[in-house]
Amino acid sequence: MILGSGSTAFAAALAAQDMGKTAVMTEERVIGGTCVNRGCLPSKNLIEAAKLIFDARNPRYPGLETCGPGLKVNFAELIAQKDEVIRVYRGKKYDSLVGGQFSIEEGRSRFLDGNTVEIGGKRLTGKRFLIATGSRPVVPDIPGLDEVPYLTSDLLTHDEASELKELPASLLIVGGGYIALELGQMFARFGTEVTILDRNAQVLAHGYEPAVGQAIGQVFAEEGISIVPHATVEGVRSEGAGVVAEVRVGKGRRTFRAERLLIAAGRRPNTDEIGLEAAGVAVNARGEVEVDAQLRTSAPHIFAAGDVIGRLHESQMATPVGARQGGIAAHNALDGNDLRNFDGRVIPRAVFTDPPIGIVGVTEAEAIAAGHRCWCATIPMELVPRAGAIRDTRGLIKMVADAGSNEVLGVSMVGAGAPEVIHEAAIAMRFRATLDDYIDQLHVYPTMAEALKIVAIARYKDPAKLSCCAE
Repeated sequence: MILGSGSTAFAAALAAQDMGKTAVMTEERVIGGTCVNRGCLPSKNLIEAAKLIFDARNPRYPGLETCGPGLKVNFAELIAQKDEVIRVYRGKKYDSLVGGQFSIEEGRSRFLDGNTVEIGGKRLTGKRFLIATGSRPVVPDIPGLDEVPYLTSDLLTHDEASELKELPASLLIVGGGYIALELGQMFARFGTEVTILDRNAQVLAHGYEPAVGQAIGQVFAEEGISIVPHATVEGVRSEGAGVVAEVRVGKGRRTFRAERLLIAAGRRPNTDEIGLEAAGVAVNARGEVEVDAQLRTSAPHIFAAGDVIGRLHESQMATPVGARQGGIAAHNALDGNDLRNFDGRVIPRAVFTDPPIGIVGVTEAEAIAAGHRCWCATIPMELVPRAGAIRDTRGLIKMVADAGSNEVLGVSMVGAGAPEVIHEAAIAMRFRATLDDYIDQLHVYPTMAEALKIVAIARYKDPAKLSCCAE
């Protein structure tokens, strides 16, 4: 029995089916979970539409001129096509797979004991269980928030009341993480006046190289997106058809007004209200289900995977991570003879701003904290020939390596194609590649992937003094 029906749950159900076992998933919202319905798929769909608008209005090449206001935005039609993309994808990748050896029970699920789950008034028993209930947006304790209409990242959902169907004229965003940045830039490019209230000194303050947040912050400033650092929202209230936020900014206070308010303060595991205590399943102070490397909980016959385990065992809240873990958990639950561990050492990730961000491995600070003597280098995108050729030199690339062995420990890239380029870094790091391995690998010229080679060359030479393709 699997609590949830997202990517983690489906991966587990398909693995169980491959092993000749039966499985039942539960779902209280919409089959497919966050990614397909209100997360990855709809956001990337609309982010790309916003990029088309921005590029049409801001051609990078002399000789190309805008004609009038550029592309016209019909937001309702954009939402309609986004909904159709969701319907088609959900139908192909989720709905069509149900049947045969696994099924779905609809309704809220809750453990009654270690072997019994109640869902929609029905009691079901099973021999093995997987908790894959995912995560939800964090809603901070802000005075007045319970009386003010606000949005979360669920605004991109489909067939639910929280779906946003009208483009707001102005938007206040609370938060400075990847969700705030992706949605903030998207709305700004559609024509919304966007203000981001970040309690930190800069955006992407945790888990990223400082230079990454600085680079994106500069891009946002150039696009007219306001980022307010050191901002703590002390209260919100409605005013007419809009919202007012009273904010402490550093040692002072400011008042911000907007048509809509978006809370983008991170995500938290969906581990409350599902009866984990009754099942003997322990959670930590962050609400993450505690698991071992084989994804087994404190109850030996119950496993957990995906967002519900948070960052345990180097995990990350990401769709492909959950899918990998779902398959491992199903295997370990149903075949005790060949147990598998989850390895989170190399997990590439991306932020779909423009320019986008690609990251894998550790930051310089994390490497030093782990005891490494580091060699690090950062180069601007203007040193990458492809970036110059396409007239988009925004961004940078940073490489972190062990100074003794030259093993590459981490790569952070801000620039065109970063979500694709980062996979070369990831596969190389999986096999513990060194700086010399990146240098010796021949790269197609000109490509953005050459950035990896150029930054590695900085170990021995000044990349600014190289001929094209030189080593």
